[in-house]
Amino acid sequence: MNKIFRRIFIVLALSMSLQASAIVSTDSLYSEVLGEWVKYNVYRPANFDDSGATRYPVLYQLHGLSDFYGSWNNNAQIGEVVDQLLAENKIREMVIIMPNAGGPDTRNTWNGYFNMPGHNYEDFFFQELVPTVEKKYHIVGDKEHRAISGLSMGGGGSTVYCQKHPDMFSSCYAMSAWLDNSDNLQEAEVNKLYYVIRAVQENSALRFVEQADDATLEKLRTVKWFFDIGDDDFLLEQSEKLHMLMRNKRVKAELRVRDGNHSWGYWKSALYTSLPFVSRNFADDSAAQTKQ
Repeated sequence: MNKIFRRIFIVLALSMSLQASAIVSTDSLYSEVLGEWVKYNVYRPANFDDSGATRYPVLYQLHGLSDFYGSWNNNAQIGEVVDQLLAENKIREMVIIMPNAGGPDTRNTWNGYFNMPGHNYEDFFFQELVPTVEKKYHIVGDKEHRAISGLSMGGGGSTVYCQKHPDMFSSCYAMSAWLDNSDNLQEAEVNKLYYVIRAVQENSALRFVEQADDATLEKLRTVKWFFDIGDDDFLLEQSEKLHMLMRNKRVKAELRVRDGNHSWGYWKSALYTSLPFVSRNFADDSAAQTKQ
């Protein structure tokens, strides 16, 4: 009987430890590029070193169209998933940045990760967000310790960011990625949603690979690629086409088609694959880097 009570105590203690260790907070920075404050959620390990003596790898986790910076935590409990995987020794300690790039009123609120007339989000991301958060949260700050992932609009954004900046990211994990303009996503009225759709078309991940020269393809080969999409997802064909284009051009990429659709249940389940994937593709050293 004592053994049973001890086991129950251990399980309860572990459960309380996991709940207490998730640190997901909201921060913000003022963007000169966008002319506004931009919020973001940040996950930090439970024993995050505020002194700066320890440095961490980073994952940029991008949300989808009509979502916002809190969506990953609200809908997929990403902090709890990270802590669970850490407790099971399936991932390394890392900082996760979840920046805001949208909102539910897609026709009147800017959504998207590319530059658009009057809203140069891509410039903001690389010129302001990355250097600011990597200094503030003691990020190692090199390709070997930086990864990017996202769902839908964020899956396309993460893919294109890696295509344009393969020197910055060790891996890309794209879920249900919106990779090109689709007949299912049209907007006749010229509003903010129209510009998002046009920006996705202008920044087509499919066309990028089709037109890539040998030097560009060689750089793409330095990134670990993973495309994860449901068999009932309306964007399935885009991921399949991009995977085949990359395969034909000898850019290695993983394509995983699982049972599911374009939903938060699918994306939460994807975290159990995506987080170990980005973690094992960080540089082979300790989970945190100590300054020399």
